[in-house]
Amino acid sequence: MHGRLKVRTTEEEAARKKLEQDEKMKAYRGAMERIREKREQGELDREMLDITRKLLSSNPDIYTLWNVRKECFEELRLAVNEEEMKDLHQADLLFTEQCLQVNPKSYGAWHHRGWILETRPDPNWNREVDLCTKYLKLDERNFHCWDYRRYVAEKAGVTPESELAFCTQKIEHNFSNYSSWHYRSKLLPLLFPHETDPQRAIAEDKLRSELELVLTAAFTDPKDSSAWFYQRWLLGYSELPLDFAAFRQTNSLITVAFTKAVNLNLCKLSGGSLPPETTAKWESSTGNTYDTVWIKTLSPKVENTKGSPGDDLLFIDENNQEYRLPVKSCKDDGIIGVKLPKFEHIFGKAVVSQLKEQLDSCNQLLEFEPDSKWTLLTAALLMRAIDRKAYHARALEFLRKLQSVDSLRCGYYQDLATKWTVEQVIEKWIEAGDFDAPIDLSCLQITTIPYEQFMSIARQVNLSGNQLNDRSLFKLLALQNCTHLNVQQNNLTEEGLRGLQLKMHQVDILSDFSG
Repeated sequence: MHGRLKVRTTEEEAARKKLEQDEKMKAYRGAMERIREKREQGELDREMLDITRKLLSSNPDIYTLWNVRKECFEELRLAVNEEEMKDLHQADLLFTEQCLQVNPKSYGAWHHRGWILETRPDPNWNREVDLCTKYLKLDERNFHCWDYRRYVAEKAGVTPESELAFCTQKIEHNFSNYSSWHYRSKLLPLLFPHETDPQRAIAEDKLRSELELVLTAAFTDPKDSSAWFYQRWLLGYSELPLDFAAFRQTNSLITVAFTKAVNLNLCKLSGGSLPPETTAKWESSTGNTYDTVWIKTLSPKVENTKGSPGDDLLFIDENNQEYRLPVKSCKDDGIIGVKLPKFEHIFGKAVVSQLKEQLDSCNQLLEFEPDSKWTLLTAALLMRAIDRKAYHARALEFLRKLQSVDSLRCGYYQDLATKWTVEQVIEKWIEAGDFDAPIDLSCLQITTIPYEQFMSIARQVNLSGNQLNDRSLFKLLALQNCTHLNVQQNNLTEEGLRGLQLKMHQVDILSDFSG
């Protein structure tokens, strides 16, 4: 059959491909062995650049080879003149572009490009911004390119206003662009900072317009997560900033707790009628270098621990930032002080009104798509932002439904429900002002122990009838002033509780294994 191509059989094609792969692997191993030999002998020359170029041209993700090229450049810098070095830099910039055409998401190629520009005397950062624009036209969700763009835009002096406009353009073209939403969250606080509260991301007026934008995006495709994540950022995280949490001083023990982990031995603590400095250092409750709860045992015991009226406790952190905590005398002739935490942002009436409209929209969407996980979660977060206490039960109901709708993340929803529930209890306990009264966290379906630093001054804590397991036991080490602890009807083991009792021998622990 003259003039007709012979079609290889499956066996022949497989054999041909295997032979081709074997030859490529042989060549690769030979090249890598040659690179190893030259590197050991200190031959970081142009031949090394040529060998690494050949390998990276087909696979730009071999990060070690990019490091070898950096070593070559550092060595050649000592042997060539400025003009030759400039040519080498330019050639490598062209080479990285070729590699990015092979794989536009190559960490090594993007990072090496930035390194070349940082080391040459005449970097053209504006050209890099244009290059990013080009690649984001090809793939607008290339987060490697977005990361590089943030870096080079700052180097080029591109204004945040210009970059925000670019983000808006990309989002309007395609709402499903997580990187653009993320970049937007970095730019807005620079352009529209909140007038009075540094913990708030952006000003209220801008917040309103952003909520409108993100609602349009979220409802265009409720299953896409990018806009929902951005809305969570707009509503604000409830992570507490560094501050005092609680303080208690008796004639034998000082306990001081913070909202975030600190190394108290690198900081300063004074006031509150603290006794004169002793040789004893502060000890963390868990033994970690950084911790939220710290103690100091007083030996010999201090007989008079009452503080003077208005004698605040002063904490100076490692950055010389000052924090104060009012303290007062308590029933056991000791000193006590607790700072009521701020678990949520307080929004203005106009923003709250808009949040209520968005909650109504979420509820309407749930009528048509009752199992939409992002809508359920966002509705729960909106309730929290509108009125955390009034909507508490309803928000927990949504989280319970999410545990079945999105079962792979069941643990996350359980822990989130725990966090919100414990907030309510801690807040009421602090507002009541009787710190010898028990903290009752029984039968609340809690799975972990958040905000344990606020419980560090409590005498009695009831955690019975919950879903705690042994992984939560280390949290109980914060309860340095506790004398009665109830952990009955949890998923705890006798071995775990025995280990806890050894570390907290001063506590009467009531458990399923007691007696």
